[in-house]
Amino acid sequence: MIRITVIAGLLFFTATVKATSPPQCYYLLKVYHYKTKAQEEKLDNYFKNAYMPALGRAGSWEIGVFKTLEQDTDKRIYVLITFKKLSLLENADKKLIKDQQYLADAKDFIDAAYNDAPYTRFETIVMHAFWTWKIPDIPKLTAPKTDRIYELRSYESATEKLHENKVKMFNDGGETVLFSRLKFNAVFYADVLVGSHMPNLMYMTSFNSMADRDAHWKTFGDDPVWKKLVAEPEYQHNVSKADIIFLHPTEYSNL
Repeated sequence: MIRITVIAGLLFFTATVKATSPPQCYYLLKVYHYKTKAQEEKLDNYFKNAYMPALGRAGSWEIGVFKTLEQDTDKRIYVLITFKKLSLLENADKKLIKDQQYLADAKDFIDAAYNDAPYTRFETIVMHAFWTWKIPDIPKLTAPKTDRIYELRSYESATEKLHENKVKMFNDGGETVLFSRLKFNAVFYADVLVGSHMPNLMYMTSFNSMADRDAHWKTFGDDPVWKKLVAEPEYQHNVSKADIIFLHPTEYSNL
C-alpha cells in the first residue's frame, strides 16, 4: 500500500512494509544559530530540561545534540531527533503544545522577549534513513564526550537522477558496509526529503579525536574496495558539492 504525505507543501509517497521488516526511521535535524554565551546557556537548558523530555513523551526515539567546534565563528547547535514513524514526526509539535509539563519547563524559552531571543535563527531538515542503515546507532567510542569528534557530511548532486545514483552507491554499492567494516562509528545515513540544499543526502560518523578521524579517512582512501567502487563508471559525477561539519556532542546528548 502507498501512503501519500504532505510535508511543507510537498508530496511524499511512502510504501507500507510488513511488520516483520524493521522500519526505516525518519530524522528531524534542527540547526540553531546563536551568537552569545547567554544564548548558548538558554539553548542547553531548553534542550536538556524541556525539549528532549517532551519529545520522548511525544514518541521520539534517540536524540543527539551537538555543537560546532569552538573555533567555528558561526556558532550552531545541531539537534538530531529520531522518529520510528513519519506520523510521529508530523504530530510532534501538536503534542508539545498540549503538554503542560513542557509548557511549564520551557516557559522562559517560549516567552523570551523579542530583544532577548535564545537564538538568531534555526533551520529544519527532514530525512529518511537509508535501507542499509534503518535506525541510528550509538557510537562505540572510548574517549570522553568533550574529546569526541562527530563529522556531519552533506552531499549535494547536480540532478535528482545523480542524487539517486549516489544513494545507490551507499546502499547497493556497499559504501555503508565499507564504513562499518572500517569502524567509522556511523550514527546515521539518510536521504533529505525537505531542506534548503536539494537534492541532498546527509550522514554522520564519529571518532575519539580529530587524529582518530584523520587516521580512519586515510585508511578509507587507501582501501582497495573504495578505490574500485569510486572508479566504477556508473558512479561518476554524482556529488557536485560536499559540506563537512565537525561537531562535539553535548554531555546530555543520547547519541
